[in-house]
Amino acid sequence: MHQYRREIDGLRALAILPVLFFHFDIPGFSGGFVGVDIFFVISGFLIGGILWGELSDTGRVRLGHFYLRRIRRLAPVYFAVILTCLVIGWLIMLPFDFRALGKEIISSSVYLSNVYFFSEAGYFDTAAKEKILLHTWSLSVEEQFYIFLPLTLLLLKAVRSSLPVVLGLVGLVSFIACIAVTPQSQTATFYLFPFRAWEMLAGVLLAVAGAQRGLTWDLHPALSWGGVALMGAGVTLLVPDPSFPGWKAAVPVLGAVLIIANGKNTNLINQGLSSRVLVFIGLISYSLYLWHWPIVTLSTYYWGEAGSLPVRLAKIALSVGVAYLSWRFIEGPTRRARISPAWLFTTAGVATAGAVAAGALLFVRDGLPARFDPQVRTHIEATRGFRQDWRRCSVPAEGGFAGIEVCPIGPEGEPRLLIWGDSHVRAFKEGLEQAAFEHNVPALIIWRAGCVPAFGLEKSENTSTPVQNTACGETNRQIEAALNTGAFDTVLLIGRWTYYTQGVGVGRDVQNTIKISATDGHEAPQDALVRQAMQDSIATLTAQGRKVFVLRQAPEIFDYDSRVVARALAHGRMDQEDVARLSVTPLADLELRNAEADRMLAALTGQAEIIDPWPFFCDDTGCSAMWNGRAEYLDNNHVINTTAKRLRGIFAPVFDAAGGVP
Repeated sequence: MHQYRREIDGLRALAILPVLFFHFDIPGFSGGFVGVDIFFVISGFLIGGILWGELSDTGRVRLGHFYLRRIRRLAPVYFAVILTCLVIGWLIMLPFDFRALGKEIISSSVYLSNVYFFSEAGYFDTAAKEKILLHTWSLSVEEQFYIFLPLTLLLLKAVRSSLPVVLGLVGLVSFIACIAVTPQSQTATFYLFPFRAWEMLAGVLLAVAGAQRGLTWDLHPALSWGGVALMGAGVTLLVPDPSFPGWKAAVPVLGAVLIIANGKNTNLINQGLSSRVLVFIGLISYSLYLWHWPIVTLSTYYWGEAGSLPVRLAKIALSVGVAYLSWRFIEGPTRRARISPAWLFTTAGVATAGAVAAGALLFVRDGLPARFDPQVRTHIEATRGFRQDWRRCSVPAEGGFAGIEVCPIGPEGEPRLLIWGDSHVRAFKEGLEQAAFEHNVPALIIWRAGCVPAFGLEKSENTSTPVQNTACGETNRQIEAALNTGAFDTVLLIGRWTYYTQGVGVGRDVQNTIKISATDGHEAPQDALVRQAMQDSIATLTAQGRKVFVLRQAPEIFDYDSRVVARALAHGRMDQEDVARLSVTPLADLELRNAEADRMLAALTGQAEIIDPWPFFCDDTGCSAMWNGRAEYLDNNHVINTTAKRLRGIFAPVFDAAGGVP
């Protein structure tokens, strides 16, 4: 068993402080997120040392005893945080966020929150501070490690001499996979255990080497200085971008390994790590990690901004204070308490079941919307109005659309109408489906977010992964080939044309950018490329005997977002006059924004029939996200399901052309 080493608690402090500074937006800590990588090494070293020592001494690993220690160490503070988030969430969180918290509670309580957040957006995206339990992803990774390592040791205990080699090979494969996969799927390598295992195994192998070679952890001062330099470089020079973790995670990991390997050496670095202040912060680091992120997210959620630098520093001080109380009155007592194993397991099981049940209740009851006034509820309902029914979708294994998700709508039968486009197809899906049934026309939907429904184009979008960007062009080429077979006699194209011609969002999503290029390498201004590709694509479709329709996109309401409006109304940061202002965009501004897209649509006249939804949103002065006092949009460019159903009549010519029954 490990002797207590003060400098490791000090190292924990050097891990947690950069995480705090990064999450509270303190300047100079652009890579503070690498503190988690340092924690992984520490965890691997300590847990690996304990398990290896037990296996070496007794020839076995007592799994029950091991997990009892983990429960004592981790569970009490975790459930205290969950209970606190539930109470504060009830008071301030809107239903769509409270519902999301329910899913986070379920996934984190069963140690799968890393998998859940992998399925969501990335750790570094703008929505990160809306995920109250995002930080639990690393705890889930560690818990998965706590399953993997002892079971591996037990399975291979008969060949104990080969275990270090096996663990080393597993770590090497994990590291290589992390480097190889990061450019294609950064979210996978960031969140998922197989791509993070090497970091913990680095600590395990260090502990095993120390035990086998009888290391005294006293090598040379240069190692401690080098370790601090590497960790400092990671904290200050790395930035949150799609290239992390990859090979860059090796910088803080190697730094932590060097510090631990030389922790007993007498030098200035180790003396600093053993100081009272850093040791204290290290002792409360687990509580500090668990409590600080809800303080970040819930305070930002309620007040709408992170605050000035003094305010952010005050939040750090609050986090430290809460962490101390948590360590003093929750962690310490539960570690020292005389509790029978049966009672501890039972209590942990009941607490887990209770947390999962609470999360399930929030999910099933849609975040309990009855807590809010009717004037807020219309915007709350809008946030829930973008969940469509995709149960009929499938991915064919063969045929022209093999590997592409296709979604039938309308009655059963061979689809005569293809509806092809981007996320605006999703926005109109429920209305399109109702119209398909009303006209008795089987149809097929194919959509891919941020992808122009046209032949001969590629995209590079800052909100998409490299794999998603590549898939756009590949999918469109496959659709072009499939359409050569003669299937479908009618095609409806739907897209956010202003985004593609302008290359940038507007208002609420002005930070989103997209670069459109020609597959054949032809260079031209982006609006010209999109216009020509649309003309050529429609010419191809009509030459094949198809009738083509194009939906003019619903007007963008620049500054509207149902989630933002609902929160601001509920928390008193906005009144109805503010809502009226944000929910209307002047017609002159819209005409300027849509100039290039409208020129493209005008150029298509004669080749395709243009469907215009603007009369349903606009008058002579502007266009609105509201209709009869009810919200019609999710954000500044996507309509919600009730809107799609209200507007379904505009698609009557499409379904009539496809042989529909009036």
